Amino acid sequence: MQNNTIHNLWLEYKSEFVFGVVLILLTVLSYWLGTFIPEPVFENYINPIQYISTSAVCFFGALLLLTHSEHNRLRMSWAAVLLVWGSVDVVMWAMRYILHIKMIGGIQSDPLFNAGVTLGNTLAFLLFIYPTQVLRPGWLNWWRAVVLLLPMLVLGVVDHFVPVNLLPVIMIYPVIIFFTICRHIRKYRQWCEDNFSTLDDIDAQWIVRYLTMLALAGLAFYFIVFWYVPNRMFTQQWLFLLMFAYTTERVLYRPDPWKQLRSTAVDEQDDAAVPTNTDYRAMLEAWLEQNKPYLNPDFQLIDLRKVLPLNRTYLSQFINAEYGCSFYQWVNGLRISEAKHLMTEQPDRRIQDIADQCGFKSRRVFTQVFTRETGVTPSKWK
Repeated sequence: MQNNTIHNLWLEYKSEFVFGVVLILLTVLSYWLGTFIPEPVFENYINPIQYISTSAVCFFGALLLLTHSEHNRLRMSWAAVLLVWGSVDVVMWAMRYILHIKMIGGIQSDPLFNAGVTLGNTLAFLLFIYPTQVLRPGWLNWWRAVVLLLPMLVLGVVDHFVPVNLLPVIMIYPVIIFFTICRHIRKYRQWCEDNFSTLDDIDAQWIVRYLTMLALAGLAFYFIVFWYVPNRMFTQQWLFLLMFAYTTERVLYRPDPWKQLRSTAVDEQDDAAVPTNTDYRAMLEAWLEQNKPYLNPDFQLIDLRKVLPLNRTYLSQFINAEYGCSFYQWVNGLRISEAKHLMTEQPDRRIQDIADQCGFKSRRVFTQVFTRETGVTPSKWK
């Protein structure tokens, strides 16, 4: 059982694992190479170019998102993050290279050092807004944002006026928020499985990539704090550049599952009666046999309301109780059964054609689900 669990986790997250390993290797390599960049070259050429590049990506990404916002709260929240971050980078660049004003202390003995760390952690808080909006829609409002940010700001002020070094506490606070967000990823995936028959483009796995980039950028920041070498900011800057570009692309082209449900669902009735499972199951299976709606790749939990007079919550509970699995697992089981039937009846058909007919959006996803259900690939099963 444990081996099956590990195997399933590998199938689900192997691309994220590979992504993380490659990114870590690139981060270590760039961190090492950065030590060989002469400091004058970094200060006069590389660093200002990175500031300008990051600002350009932020402003251009925000413009794209606002132009195609379509009243999507997630897009507007990420656009706001990009605008703030890009503006801060422009101000930092101007203060440093035009006005020659030192805003952040470079070493721990510098009076501005702790203020610089507090500013960095405050900016990092912005990067938690989007994953929080994805994993817990509507939870993070202006009031909660202020409440979450207030302790770190208070610590920064107290640290400045009281002769006690609160730097370790200031730096740990974003880590606590980071791991709190990580805890919600599995819950979000379970919610997706309870409502959708395919997880293409709406799953939480890309959030894992986002958090991986955020964690590495945070580690680079902490290295700069404790072992300051100016040209090591090279690593942190390109990580932020990658994260902003990648996330903007995902926000633009990734469907919002919460919006899909809101646009599809009719008004739910909170006083829906407890279903008679035997009758409902018979009605459902007769409808499935006649119409085979699960062959539609966009089949959703809410589509069951065409035959079952239940709200979304009761539908999810009904599937879990009657079939002992999530909606996603149940539908993919039906699709795999159909695929087996087609491969038996039409052994000469291509795997890609079978995947398309059975409701899978790609052969890769079909192979992954088929292997998880049967233990072998579709080719070996044939």
